[in-house]
Amino acid sequence: MTMPQREPMTLFSLTTRAMSAQMVRMNAATSNLANAGSVSSTAEGAYRPIRAVFAVALDRASGLAGVTASGLVRAETAPTKRYDPSHPLADPQGNVFEAPVDETAEMVEILDSARQYQNIVQALQTAKQLMLETLRSQS
Repeated sequence: MTMPQREPMTLFSLTTRAMSAQMVRMNAATSNLANAGSVSSTAEGAYRPIRAVFAVALDRASGLAGVTASGLVRAETAPTKRYDPSHPLADPQGNVFEAPVDETAEMVEILDSARQYQNIVQALQTAKQLMLETLRSQS
């Protein structure tokens, strides 16, 4: 079975992949923030933070390498066990298990991914401007 031929990677496809990867990263961090402070009656049921996993995509035809989000992984960090017998989700010993989300770290992750996304948009705008200048100089 032969693989279908793909078009060579261009600046636009490269940046599209990078922007998508940053959006996956940002969405993972916002999901973690949304679940900060959530509790469960069991350690196994407690929310665990997630992170985007990136992979390098090399295009042999153009020589360009880009990034893609290849998936999400869940942290193995143990939830915080808290004694709160009045909580409706407390186990028979009176404990609840809180999601181990570091809200400050998640905010940094969101800000960094937003900055990277912004940098990619700026690179696209610069490329567009250079292309327009090239077309103008040809006429």
